[in-house]
Amino acid sequence: MIEENLDKVPVLNHGDGYVALVERWGSEEAIIRAARMSTDKGFQGWGTSEAPGDEKLLAFLWNNQHSTPFEMAGLTIEVQAPIFVIREWHRHRVPFGYNELSARYTPMPDVNYRPTLERCMIGSDGKNKQAGTIKDAQVLTAKETTQWLRMLDEYYAQAESLYQYGLQVGLPKELARVVIPVGRYSRMRATGNLRGWLSFLKLRSAPNAQWEIREYARQVDALIKQEFPRVHALYSETK
Repeated sequence: MIEENLDKVPVLNHGDGYVALVERWGSEEAIIRAARMSTDKGFQGWGTSEAPGDEKLLAFLWNNQHSTPFEMAGLTIEVQAPIFVIREWHRHRVPFGYNELSARYTPMPDVNYRPTLERCMIGSDGKNKQAGTIKDAQVLTAKETTQWLRMLDEYYAQAESLYQYGLQVGLPKELARVVIPVGRYSRMRATGNLRGWLSFLKLRSAPNAQWEIREYARQVDALIKQEFPRVHALYSETK
């Protein structure tokens, strides 16, 4: 097996999570060509700040929500993230395609997400209902959070021990995995067109999105800026 040399950008604690570009497909020029199919004029070239060229058409398409041409380009990325983040990501089903590591076929590595003390305190102020606590919960303190994190470490260790025991005594891999917590890191590849990725960013970069997936959205944002700078600039102006 030939390993791909992916440039993995660390996300979350200790760099256990990452986002990596697998490939970019299409281009900003392809967006223009698609938009001009009706007039058969094709891509005529980018201009300058003094004499703009097809930038004007790109801006017109974006500002007037002519979104179909933006489906002519996109990204395929590889992501390593906690299972609960991947579950949120999979809610963006159209027009994305996914392939995730399967514990039916291969044992999952013992890599788990451990939030920081500071991360645990986010949401305890009650300002964001989606990130809030249960009714009548205590006021969270650093002492109690530290205790919870210590118990979390013990839980992860116990879950891994039971998982490995099941594998060793001959349980089917698809059944031994039932003990794996949603904090376990999994891997997937996600592919989608530019229109879909920008929709993902709009939702998952919002202040009320869960902090962890916002961290992944930040890296997706950086990839789009790198690969489609003109489109990213238009998105940034209107988000």
